[in-house]
Parts: sequence; C-alpha cells; structure tokens
Amino acid sequence: MYSYTGYLYEYDHEIVDSANPLTISGCGIYRLIRQPSMTTTRPEGRRDYQLLYVSRGKAFFQFDGKDEAAAAGCMVLYRPGEPQHYYYYAEDAPEVCWIHFSGTEASDILDKIGFSAAHILDCGIQRSYAEFFRQIVQELQLKRPCFQECLYLSLRRLFVEIHRNILELLQVSHLNQKEMEDTIHYFNEAFSQEISIEEYAKNQHMSVCWFIRCFKRYMGMTPLQYITSIRINKAKDLLKNTDFTIQEIGSLVGYENPLYFSRIFRKQTGRSPSCYRKE
Repeated sequence: MYSYTGYLYEYDHEIVDSANPLTISGCGIYRLIRQPSMTTTRPEGRRDYQLLYVSRGKAFFQFDGKDEAAAAGCMVLYRPGEPQHYYYYAEDAPEVCWIHFSGTEASDILDKIGFSAAHILDCGIQRSYAEFFRQIVQELQLKRPCFQECLYLSLRRLFVEIHRNILELLQVSHLNQKEMEDTIHYFNEAFSQEISIEEYAKNQHMSVCWFIRCFKRYMGMTPLQYITSIRINKAKDLLKNTDFTIQEIGSLVGYENPLYFSRIFRKQTGRSPSCYRKE
C-alpha cells in the first residue's frame, strides 16, 4: 500500500481544539497497490473531524448501517463521535486523501459547504484537491517556521475550492438542456468538418473552460472526446460496409492525414483500420 502521511505530533493524536479557528492533527494519502482490500472501523468514531476525498477509483462508506459507494470526486465527512466504517478494494484502483482537524470554525464552514444535509458530496474531480492534501502533509512532515499558519491557510483554501466547485456544479446541473442537445446535434452533423471548440463556445457566449465543464457534466466526456467517438464509430461503419480506401474513410470522417487517422483509430479501438476491416 502506498502511504504518504504527516502528523502534528509523532503519531495520530486526536486533538479537540476549542481555542483556535482550525487545527490539523494529521493528513495523508492512501493508495492500494498489492493489498486486495483495506478496512477502517472505529465504532466510537473520533473526537475530531475527518474529511476524506476519493481522488481516484471508488471507496465504500457506511452511515446509519447502510453502505454507500463514493466515486472519484466525492468528499466524505465524519463528524466527531460518529461511528466510522469504510473500506476499499484494490480492483477499484482507489486513491483516498484524508485529513483530521478541529477548531471553532470547523462546524460553520462544513455546514456552509453543504455537509449539514449529507455525509457525501460530489465536489468534482480536481487536481487541486489532492495538491492541497499533499501540501498539508509536507508542512506536517517538515514543520518549518510558521507551518501552523500555512496549515490553516491551506485547509481554508481547500474548503473554498470545494465550495466553489460545488456551486459551479449546481449551476451546470441547471443548465438549459436544449443548449446541450443543440450542441450534440451540431457535433453529429458537422463531425467531418474542422470543429473549433473555442469558436463554438464563443458563439454560445460561454468561456471555453465553462463550456467544456458543462458538456462533460452533461455527457460524461469532453467535447473533443465526443467528436472523436462520433468519427471513429462512423469510420467503423464505413470500414465494415463500404469499399472505400482507408485514406478515403479517414477524409470522410474528418481526418485528412491518413497516418493521424490510423493512430487515432488504433488508440480508440486497439486495432489499426486495416486489421479492423479484415476482422
């Protein structure tokens, strides 16, 4: 198991700080490599708060006797005194970041984010989350001058990022469905042409980043991935049902360079166009 951890003291000490805004007692990142599974059980819970972030794969958490799956992008909160039981399986390729903290600001911040009504929140897959956990671990390990101030700032920034992304995801969920349906219709009609995501987003009066995020939330993939899937599926159909040459088929689905077409096709299907046609 990969384990990257840091503690305020030499070991995992449960701290209940009622004098300072936020105090971190421990932080870490776990990743299963050879172990088939890992289970954590604390029937009486902890005296402090524990926040976990599933950065990859999937993990399972028990609340009120019911098991809940948390996919990548989920934040999971255990409050002080809450029984803890959670587990990971290597086959799900999980990577889980965790942090233990307490303080006078903790409850209000967590309620503001949305944990007052749920134990598990979908906060989106963000590289910045894992980076904040890694920075906190490093501060706990090195304990350089002013490290506790840095810990406070890193945790507050993590909370701000979580809150921001939750609000943006809520905005995406309220996005006009017709806008996405029109986009999908356009991509399916114009896939053989050169499509500029930047130009399309501009024409829809959206920033590129916002458009990509909205589309990915709606379809489960980026616009470019979706366009590529349309092209490759059409290429498969042409390879199977026509006698066009591979170069002609590449051109028909939007790839003028036959070598680039073959490379993309192999990457998506695991086979070259000629092998796919023979099979």
